[in-house]
Amino acid sequence: MTDRLATLAADITACRKCVRLVRCREAAAAAPPKRFLDDVYWRRAVPGFGDRDARLLVVGLAPAAHGANRTGRMFTGDRSGDWLYAALYRAGLANQPTSKHAGDGLELRGAYITNMVRCAPPANKPTPRERDRCQPFFSRELALLPRLRVIVALGGFAWDGVLRGLAAHVATPRPKFGHGAHTRIGPYQVFASYHVSQQNTFTGRLTEPMLDAVFTAALAV
Repeated sequence: MTDRLATLAADITACRKCVRLVRCREAAAAAPPKRFLDDVYWRRAVPGFGDRDARLLVVGLAPAAHGANRTGRMFTGDRSGDWLYAALYRAGLANQPTSKHAGDGLELRGAYITNMVRCAPPANKPTPRERDRCQPFFSRELALLPRLRVIVALGGFAWDGVLRGLAAHVATPRPKFGHGAHTRIGPYQVFASYHVSQQNTFTGRLTEPMLDAVFTAALAV
């Protein structure tokens, strides 16, 4: 199983199917902000990260241009990651509350993190076609995480992607996204949270207690 996850990570890293996304991720690396001028950017598609025996999967939107596109690890090195890893630490799913770079010692315990789209998109807005090209990677991840029972989708885009990935088990009417939404889909309990993006955390649309409540509920099932 470990070798198959490594093969999946290599396949993701090598992917260049979406010309627009390849251009975006490489352009971001070619023109970094001053604070990252000395950094060597990952500038490739970003594989998932975490505990291979995870019971809980966190699904986000896409790598940030100067976050995971720079560091090579999901939600690492940006404000969204600051929020997510602090929450995972409070929930007992991470060994430290911060994540700045891929070699900083962060370990996840019982959790795995992925995104529906694996490359940084322009304006953080991937297209449906780009999402669909990445969908097989998500399906392969699910198959390679045999102990997985709970999925937390961050944002409506991830929620929709999870439902598409589990389409064979989705009942009618289709479950609607909303912060705190919860539904069972096939073998998985699926929870929704507003995304940990700055547009939600800076405005107060998403607060730490709101995010913690989602993880508390997810860990209770």
